[in-house]
Amino acid sequence: MSGGPILSPGEIGRYARHIVLPEIGGGGQQALKRARVLVVGAGGIGSPAILYLAAAGIGTIGVADDDTVSLSNLQRQVLHGTADIGRPKVESAAETVSDLNPHVGFEPHPVRLDAGNAAGIVGAYDLVLDGSDNFETRYLMADTCEAVRRPLVLAAVNRFAGQLTLLAPFESDAEGRANPSYRDLFPAPPPSGLVASCAEAGILGVVTGILGTLAAAEAIKRICGIGEPLVGRLLMVDALTMRFEEIRYRRRRRSA
Repeated sequence: MSGGPILSPGEIGRYARHIVLPEIGGGGQQALKRARVLVVGAGGIGSPAILYLAAAGIGTIGVADDDTVSLSNLQRQVLHGTADIGRPKVESAAETVSDLNPHVGFEPHPVRLDAGNAAGIVGAYDLVLDGSDNFETRYLMADTCEAVRRPLVLAAVNRFAGQLTLLAPFESDAEGRANPSYRDLFPAPPPSGLVASCAEAGILGVVTGILGTLAAAEAIKRICGIGEPLVGRLLMVDALTMRFEEIRYRRRRRSA
């Protein structure tokens, strides 16, 4: 297992089911151990994503969230428990990750990301997974990750449905065409108040689990360099009908 951080005997045993996969093996597990992943939001999407990234052996997980745990969170935010009500989410997340996998480093960012701090925080990581619950943060993360050249796994949910894509607009496809950006998919945020929040519209708790787990899978694939990434593809999940559909999108023509 050369060419990366050495896996201890305990890690080899812990990740044995990964290592026997030819697509991952020792080299892929070393890549996971090297990786630094920032998760934006320790809520409904971030909770399962953080749990599975930690279980997979991501070397360092950063979590950006300035919120505290509330009772209404517990229907879907499985990273936290009843005893955590009132605690900062990054504090609860750090404890859960440590209990799950002591080989994983944790870096808390108890701040709201904005134009002043986003680039500095994002630039310290290899990949970003955005599970935020508002358009302002999604566009900020998409623009920031494009500017500092970091791949972004972006997941969103509403009521019984969710969406997932992978953004790497600073790279090109096999034909040399530039990959699309978030603004190629959604040129501008919707008008304020047009899309109801989870508090207003409701959310089926397991939908956040589905999308968070899929987002973690996409991040792991990217880190290990396996499979077909969701670049230029928007995966749409409808839990009421249990249908998975896909929309392909491309780079729009840029004005001179």
